[in-house]
Amino acid sequence: MAFHSKVLLTGYDGFTGYHLSRFLSSKGYKCIGLKSDITDYYSLKEEVMSIEPDYVIHLAAISYTAEKDATLTYKVNTVGSVYLFDAIANLKKMPKKTIIASSAAVYGAQNKSLLQEDDLALPNSHYGCSKFSMENLAKNYFNKFPIMITRPFNYTGIRHDKKFLIPKLINAYRNKETSVDIGNLNVSREFNDVRDFVEMYWLLLESSSHSDIVNMCSGKLYSIKEIIKNLNNISGTKMTLNINSDYIRKNEVSSLSGCTHRLQKIIDYIPKYSLKDTLIWMYQNKTVN
Repeated sequence: MAFHSKVLLTGYDGFTGYHLSRFLSSKGYKCIGLKSDITDYYSLKEEVMSIEPDYVIHLAAISYTAEKDATLTYKVNTVGSVYLFDAIANLKKMPKKTIIASSAAVYGAQNKSLLQEDDLALPNSHYGCSKFSMENLAKNYFNKFPIMITRPFNYTGIRHDKKFLIPKLINAYRNKETSVDIGNLNVSREFNDVRDFVEMYWLLLESSSHSDIVNMCSGKLYSIKEIIKNLNNISGTKMTLNINSDYIRKNEVSSLSGCTHRLQKIIDYIPKYSLKDTLIWMYQNKTVN
């Protein structure tokens, strides 16, 4: 296959990077994973300038919201991102587009369950604050090169780390465990499929839209109880749930889903995979992480 554009992908070896690099390669892009430590400005700048990418997708981050090392979270998610923006701004030829993965966590606790890009950001965790800081700093580069800021809502799939809810549950079912520790059952979230999200990234990359913020979401809410019910049916077993206070985060948002209007206006994409499709795919594939 002849590659027509080079895409510099940070977080290449991560969960999303694994799926996205393979999807973009199937579309004819040459994906180049960033090898430098994103917090090492000089090696980062040197590598970016040597690659001269046509596009950049910035996924690298401390993505676990319960990460206890706040300093590391800000160092990678905020400072490291600024280093990347500076490196791109020093290129002789600007990339056609840079896509930055922020997070729905920037919304924090709201008085409504359907969140829009124009809603006031109220992050209530270090992770959310680090991403919102990154967004604000990225806006300083809007006049230097085309940037699209995305706010992904929850998504999962094979190779997702078992410290996240759905991979943890599937691993327990597959290993025929009789019980599993879990946090708050009384929450509802989007649980989208990574296969839909990598296609969204591709469509956003090819769109003319930039200098904007867009939710990556489906708007579909699922409760933890619905996930358990589906997994009981898929596995043919029933799991006992132990509520563990260590897994209950302070200031946890009870309901969180995104408005799709802006996303649909840009790419007109309807997700292909239901929650059941995703759970079956993950349960039948042993490559969880």
